[in-house]
Amino acid sequence: MTGIVTELLEILDLAPLGRDQFRGHSLQTGWFRVFGGQVVAQALVAASRTVPETRPPHSLHAYFLLGGDPKAPIDYAVERIRDGGSFATRRVVASQHDRAIFAMSVSYHDAQTGVSHQAAMPDVPPPEAVAEAPAAAAQAARDGAAIPAPILSYFGQKRPIELRPVEIERYLRRAPRDPRFHVWMRAVDRLPDDPAIHRAVLAYASDMTLLDATLIPHGQTVFDGEIQSASLDHALWLHRPFRADEWLLYAQDSPSADGARGFARGQIFSRDGTLVASVAQEGLIRPRHATP
Repeated sequence: MTGIVTELLEILDLAPLGRDQFRGHSLQTGWFRVFGGQVVAQALVAASRTVPETRPPHSLHAYFLLGGDPKAPIDYAVERIRDGGSFATRRVVASQHDRAIFAMSVSYHDAQTGVSHQAAMPDVPPPEAVAEAPAAAAQAARDGAAIPAPILSYFGQKRPIELRPVEIERYLRRAPRDPRFHVWMRAVDRLPDDPAIHRAVLAYASDMTLLDATLIPHGQTVFDGEIQSASLDHALWLHRPFRADEWLLYAQDSPSADGARGFARGQIFSRDGTLVASVAQEGLIRPRHATP
């Protein structure tokens, strides 16, 4: 297993501090704040440790309250809201420096039978036909175009999740486009078979690139220096089993942006077209010259 994936699994293995209390640490990415998907994933791990493994999570709803300090530990306090006949509910508060930085509710549900349907997977090229960002940048240079350095750095950096953006051309020609974006993603190495680990890794990855979809209609990105961006909330619904170390298509769109906030949705499909999860997020996308 590669070192970066081992590091991810290590930060997801929270240390117990007492009954329903846990402590986590952050991946040292060099960024000035903790990646939101990491906090979502760690909070999910904390909550799930208070629920029997036979009752998996089906949804979570979170709010980012303050930017996290990547150099300080994060403490997670779980509140057992309800344990019912087939559902359970937990609330998690993450704190640093004696301040709450994050709050999340998680719902769990016993496996039951019922009607079934799903949305169709978008028709996009398979991951093998989509170049990794560095290769796409090299091709763009040969074609007389260029991917801006911050974007190339983001997609090209070493991380536990490999990203292959389908519509890479949106970064080459900064013009308004239909607000849809597709990204193939997977863990860069094989993960343990425990489904809880795959759910946590997907929660981690679900915060990647989503908010950026809100700026597509405006020919901008969250990498632009004139845009101040931050995730405000995050919701994830887990529909069906999956493996996070196999290719997943993250189909994103943005139906609305207004008042310095953008709203984005995502559907996550396994390679065979199975809809495994849905995501929704609102974030700050404020011009830096605007009044806070």
